[in-house]
Amino acid sequence: MHKQNNFFKNSILLLAFLTSMISHSQSVATYTITFTSVWNSSDHGTLPSGAHWSKLVGANHNSNITFLEMGQNATQGIENVAELGNNTIFNSEVDNSITNGNTEQYIDGNDLSSATGTITLMDLEINKDYPLLTLVSMIAPSPDWMIVINSFSLLDGGNNWKDNISIDLFPYDAGTDDGTNYTSPNNDTNPQDPISSLQGVSPFNSNKIGTLTISLDSVLNINEASIGQVKIFPNPTKGQITISNIQSINLKTLEVYNIIGSLVTNINIKDELNTINWNLDGLQKGVYLLRLNTYEGNSKTQKLIIN
Repeated sequence: MHKQNNFFKNSILLLAFLTSMISHSQSVATYTITFTSVWNSSDHGTLPSGAHWSKLVGANHNSNITFLEMGQNATQGIENVAELGNNTIFNSEVDNSITNGNTEQYIDGNDLSSATGTITLMDLEINKDYPLLTLVSMIAPSPDWMIVINSFSLLDGGNNWKDNISIDLFPYDAGTDDGTNYTSPNNDTNPQDPISSLQGVSPFNSNKIGTLTISLDSVLNINEASIGQVKIFPNPTKGQITISNIQSINLKTLEVYNIIGSLVTNINIKDELNTINWNLDGLQKGVYLLRLNTYEGNSKTQKLIIN
């Protein structure tokens, strides 16, 4: 689980990356992603008591980082997901990549308390600078078995967002435990083996264990440029802000986004104003992005802290 203290600790740094992201990228796509499990005794051996799936977790990132790869050893974070359904260290690995500028966000989905069913990730916003999708969930209980997708690009060859994707999922072995059935006792693999496919390996046959459906909901095209000498103060603020020096620009709207890029409030601007006083008392304490948009399509984005 993504811990609250880590969220606030990294929020200002995340905001810096998000500001850079919005200033230089061409678009942001919103996706709905659904994992549908078909884990069953006919195709995957007699199911254990309490068969379920751990939380579906992952990240969207660029090509400078790989969180897991077939034929390579699992990281400690991936090992813990595959063996224990524990995401804490994997979450930290993603956070480190966010700090290094190679990952946009940690994806924290739900678990599934039964062998079959669905896990859905809704309103997942993906920036074009971070188009690669990695997801993982533990087949539970099991020694170290999981389903994964590794660095799947949401962009096609023409640099456009993909839509209506369906991916068949198969079981994988993290290579960290020697167990051969669902309830084998813990027996660490030493030395560690690479991540490998379990398709056609007992108790599994060659049939899929699930499907991942990825649907494009919307695309926001971004055309941002600096807007003169507009000033926004005080910052940090307790809720009241003033925006000045706007008389020389054709300002259209003001928008406030949270640090995951979701619009939380906006106002339309009347003509011929020199200053704007805006009350944000309704927003929770935290870090936000304030964006000013002109009728010409130019924008200015600035970090805003409410305390």
